[in-house]
Amino acid sequence: MYDSVIEGATVVDGSGAPPLTADVALHDGRIAAIGRVTAAARETIDGRGAWLTPGFVDIHTHYDGQASWDATFSPSIHHGVTTVVMGNCGVGFAPLRPGGQQALIALMEGVEDIPGAALAEGVRFDWQSFPEYMAALDALPHSLDFLVQVPHDPVRMRVMGERAVAQQPATPEDIAAMRAIVREALQAGAVGFSTGRTDNHRTSAGHETPASEAGAAELAGIAGAFQGLRHGVLQMVSDFDLLRGPERFDTEFDLVETMARAAGRPLSMTWLQRDPGGEQWKAMRERVDRAVAAGLPLYLQTASRAIGVINGLDASFHPFMGFPAFKEIAALPLAERAAAMRDPARKARVLGEKSERLAGDGTPIPPLVDILLARIELIAARMFPLAAGPGQTPDYEPDVRHSFYVRARQRGCTALEAIYDHLAEGDGSQLIYFPIFNYNDGHLGTVREMLEHPRALFGLSDAGAHVGTVCDASATTFLLTHWARDRAADRLPLERAVHLLSGRNADYLGLADRGRIQVGRRADLNLIDPQRLSVGRPRIVRDLPAGGRRFLQKGEGYLRTWVAGQCVQQDGELTPARPGRLVRAG
Repeated sequence: MYDSVIEGATVVDGSGAPPLTADVALHDGRIAAIGRVTAAARETIDGRGAWLTPGFVDIHTHYDGQASWDATFSPSIHHGVTTVVMGNCGVGFAPLRPGGQQALIALMEGVEDIPGAALAEGVRFDWQSFPEYMAALDALPHSLDFLVQVPHDPVRMRVMGERAVAQQPATPEDIAAMRAIVREALQAGAVGFSTGRTDNHRTSAGHETPASEAGAAELAGIAGAFQGLRHGVLQMVSDFDLLRGPERFDTEFDLVETMARAAGRPLSMTWLQRDPGGEQWKAMRERVDRAVAAGLPLYLQTASRAIGVINGLDASFHPFMGFPAFKEIAALPLAERAAAMRDPARKARVLGEKSERLAGDGTPIPPLVDILLARIELIAARMFPLAAGPGQTPDYEPDVRHSFYVRARQRGCTALEAIYDHLAEGDGSQLIYFPIFNYNDGHLGTVREMLEHPRALFGLSDAGAHVGTVCDASATTFLLTHWARDRAADRLPLERAVHLLSGRNADYLGLADRGRIQVGRRADLNLIDPQRLSVGRPRIVRDLPAGGRRFLQKGEGYLRTWVAGQCVQQDGELTPARPGRLVRAG
């Protein structure tokens, strides 16, 4: 007798093959049969009219802290994800130098916009070595499976202490010690090593990250930890800086190739259309194509939409947080704050003022707010209302005609006033979408081209991070709705979208037991109502430790999600099942 049989579903198996209609039987956490199933089952589920897909594999998350306090990996569990990979971009919480907890918290808070108070209260820090960290997380119950990468910054800080923070060059002895730490972690089942080399990543104090300027000897030396192993990947984020000259770009890309060559393992890097620097993504594609032709296993992590931020009165930032007349009301409950903003006298005061250096809660004004205010009339052409009301679906490919620049011109007012009036509407929950990367042309045509590339990997969800500015864990659902279902032109075939979300990422990680609906593979599955499928609307909740706030965006239309044959969510409601475990690679 089977545990479950899903009857008559449209099976999109994750291989890239066209969908087919079939029954799928589950038994003992595995897929037991596909086709016409007539044997008895403890549970029979009507799958007619629904898509049945493999569970999605998200290779770029930052649940390193959240895994300590949230068994469910929310919101990824609401968007079809059944396996997550943590430890990206070179930041994380292990290995731990004695007394080094606060330094790692400051690093994660600054780089990934996760409240430091939440991390300080929620992360257990009952480990020092990386294998101890893995064991500590594995001992906790979880809904989803997870894999961990060894992040460069904590490794460097464990070995070099203050010299790492000061970005001093690593000695040969330092490099050997770092290589040994990474090797030990890989042998314990870590899936890879990550490093971050971007100026956009800073500690909470505004300092550069410890490994951001690591040299070729250090990167190649650490990558040597993979030698002789048959598993593992490398992940990197870098600015590449083509705007500063082709020589700088080529020098940085040479480092990528040096790492991949020293490791002998697949390496993926962040792939964006930058602004400024809108042509750099093409230069990266050209270098990757050449390297792959020469035998290097390079990949490009690609988003399904623009990379941007959400502004709102309750979000991490908005343009008015430093204005004296706004700071007078900043502590009011949200609806009262919005009502106070609608007072004509207060509005006149705010719009006649200049922003101060500190927000209403005493925190420094984020650099992005300074940039917005300095160029607001121009930047407003890329700022749009984001649907926030019940039943409204966010528009992640908005037309410039809906921008605050055009709104202001139509009203005969400044862009800042148009933004002010929008945020002051109703109960104050109005949001503003500001796409920064991948949107230079005012549409997502570049993203479509990226998704077609044979070395593209679906990634960059940053799930668990930037909690007060985005909720890009919904990007999995967006790939299915926007690209495979709704887009009028250049639609992505459904089977290709599902392959990007599941089979291709599983193959990249070397996970032969998941990513496809195939007899004998794990029963990690999604049953989806294609008509109801929606990214949902982002809203602020205060469910982090220490009362920390974050955006939560729950997908709709996921009828069921199974992990190892156990249903972990049904119709948007989480179940008590906790089948998730640490996946030890190799």
